[in-house]
Amino acid sequence: MKTKGTNYFISLITLIAALGGFLFGFDMAVVSGIIEPLKMQYGLSSAQEGLFVSCALLGCIVGVAFSGYLSDKIGRKKVLFVSAILFLISAVGFAFSEEYSILILFRVLAGMGVGVASNVSPLYISEVAPSHKRGQLVVFYQLAITVGVLAAYISNFFLQKYAVSHSAAGEGLLHWLFVENVWRGMFIVGVIPAAAFCLLLLIVPESPRWLVQFGLDEEAFKILNRINGNEKAQLELHSIKEMASQKSGGIQELLRLPLRKLLILAMVLTALSQFSGINGVIFYGPTILKSAGIVTSDALFYQVILGSANVLFTFVAIFKVDSWGRRPLYIFGSLCAAFALALTGFCFMMNITGWFMLFCIILFLLFFAFSLGPLKFVISTEIFPTHIRGTALSICIMTMWVSDWIVNLLFPMMRDGFGIAATFFIFSFFCILSFAYAKKKLFETKGKSLEEIEKSWNLDLKAAVKAAVKEETLKEIEKV
Repeated sequence: MKTKGTNYFISLITLIAALGGFLFGFDMAVVSGIIEPLKMQYGLSSAQEGLFVSCALLGCIVGVAFSGYLSDKIGRKKVLFVSAILFLISAVGFAFSEEYSILILFRVLAGMGVGVASNVSPLYISEVAPSHKRGQLVVFYQLAITVGVLAAYISNFFLQKYAVSHSAAGEGLLHWLFVENVWRGMFIVGVIPAAAFCLLLLIVPESPRWLVQFGLDEEAFKILNRINGNEKAQLELHSIKEMASQKSGGIQELLRLPLRKLLILAMVLTALSQFSGINGVIFYGPTILKSAGIVTSDALFYQVILGSANVLFTFVAIFKVDSWGRRPLYIFGSLCAAFALALTGFCFMMNITGWFMLFCIILFLLFFAFSLGPLKFVISTEIFPTHIRGTALSICIMTMWVSDWIVNLLFPMMRDGFGIAATFFIFSFFCILSFAYAKKKLFETKGKSLEEIEKSWNLDLKAAVKAAVKEETLKEIEKV
């Protein structure tokens, strides 16, 4: 029987693991307030500016590349700790470095931290969560990202105001950090959540599913007992051990059926969710709103509005993902997101500006925040077997970062070349593709344990093999 203690325990370790998402969101969004003052102080060329913005992505790709394999080998908790250390070192190093090349180095380290967190945090949460709450708890990771983005926007906004109001002559480290070089202060604020992440990870247990893979059944049972209670823990441990007996074949196994189909499913859903243009809306939001006749001067303030909407709407997914299910939410949300983006494009085409335009953009954020945004993490962490889940998820997250890079690279060119209206119609088209693909390929996983999901597609594979053999036999008979 479940107790308040088990609910408290799972909530606590979920929130701690989700701090990786908070740092992910904070690190990626804080740069929006740093670019302009950095350009002025260092006299950066366009190429140097582009290198500064994109170098973190290089770190993300490196972080994702090693984190999946490493988490399968040494454990999820240890790799989360690596992520926390990378965030901490990069925040301090960036704030106090003088040379442009050294700033680039610390941005790459920060990107590595983001890459590791974006892979291992949702993976860990999915493996410790009870099956009936797994979707909800993994969505907490997406919520943490949106809260991190909002925290960066708010922090940048108030630090900018502080620097302006205290611009008179002063001295000391704080004046140097938060007035003379306010962009350094914007970045060093990240030390607080990074340090908290490091310390809190000390009380987080290892993933019980990873422990079983390495024969540590007794430790795994203790953790499962705290999460599910004694009776269910025994049943779940037996199920985990049964599936863990199927040892890994490495990345070659992912490229064979049935895992190849699952990998394609997760990668396509991940890529299409990013091609909806969410990063274009978030990171180029002030530019879009200025085109709509809304933003006049205070871009950071309007970023706070968009960030707040993104956080608020993510709660829809938290409350509904385990009751409505992944498939209905994804299908409904992607179709409605396509409508909101098309409506935004129509407004630009017909020169309908002002607050109705803002409403259309916020409407898109609503539908994205409870479907395309969080569900790619939920689905990718559920459908793969434990022994290669880390590796599989790292490939999916790599797909996310590559897709993000493409959108960030092409958005300004699409906006200036095709026009802002056509750009939003293109984003709408990708949401329609998401809808069609999910309706055809996505299967429901709500309420099932990770082992039950694995068994179900194993049975589907056996049925498919039998059908293929039977069909081949009939063909041979016909030939005779």
